[in-house]
Amino acid sequence: MIMDESDSIKYSVVVCTHNHADRLKPTLYGLKDLASPDSSWELLIVNNASTDITQEVLDDEAWRPENVSTRIVFEPKLGIANARNRAVLEAKGGHIIFIDDDETPHTTWLKEYDKAIRKWDPDALGGTIEVLFEGESRPLWLQDELLGFLGRLSYGAESIKLVGHSTPIFTGNACFKKTVFDMVGLFDPELGRRGAENSGGEDVDLYRRMINAAADVRWVPDAIIYHRIQTAKLRKSYFLDLHYHQGQMEGRLKQEGKSRIPPLYLITQLGRALKTSITHRIRYGSNSSLRKEMNVVYFIGFISGWAGGK
Repeated sequence: MIMDESDSIKYSVVVCTHNHADRLKPTLYGLKDLASPDSSWELLIVNNASTDITQEVLDDEAWRPENVSTRIVFEPKLGIANARNRAVLEAKGGHIIFIDDDETPHTTWLKEYDKAIRKWDPDALGGTIEVLFEGESRPLWLQDELLGFLGRLSYGAESIKLVGHSTPIFTGNACFKKTVFDMVGLFDPELGRRGAENSGGEDVDLYRRMINAAADVRWVPDAIIYHRIQTAKLRKSYFLDLHYHQGQMEGRLKQEGKSRIPPLYLITQLGRALKTSITHRIRYGSNSSLRKEMNVVYFIGFISGWAGGK
């Protein structure tokens, strides 16, 4: 059992951070400005093997919310899944609410989760993630369909129950009953970012396990956070690199226990994706072809991961 709930704390708001000192500051001050819910909460920061000045930022008392218990723990094992798992073990609240270190919550963010929990008492909840561009205007090639790869998430303006694999919640803005981790296990440490490695998937994997276990998952549209997008991410290479590593990770997982020789159907899918990408680029131009090119590098990564194994 993963239970160590304090009777006096209902929510553990968690920020996991690695070498994002400059990105972390606005997030911390955004949390300081939150409108407090009726229930008590704590703020838990997991410093995941940072080697920059993150600890100096955390040592500054100015960002700490008034009358809120604030704790900082150091997780030496690199990887966002490891950091999240450490948070689950450390959290004193009966509900764990994750926000990323490059996001700013709406002032009523925590109150909206509190209202939804009081109304429905679900096993997990996910909220709206909007993108906020910093330092550079949105490029022409960044089509609406690509915003989800920058973390944007919306399933509409009404609160609904999420029941299928196609509507995952992201840990940039998600709440879990602590008992959920007794039901489905912790985050898979084989998935997710490790340092500068551009990867993910640990939250989608957990969501699918919850759905398979018939967990009650609720969409809370008014629990809003803003994902601050750095200029470095407004490059086509970022999206291509993200998809290559995603494919590589999934290829390694699918290969386990099988021959290292990639099956023929993967080569066929790669060829089909390449043909579609070239045709689309010729017909519609380079500003609308990135999504197709991402499919190509995904299959290249998948084949590479399959051949390389775990």
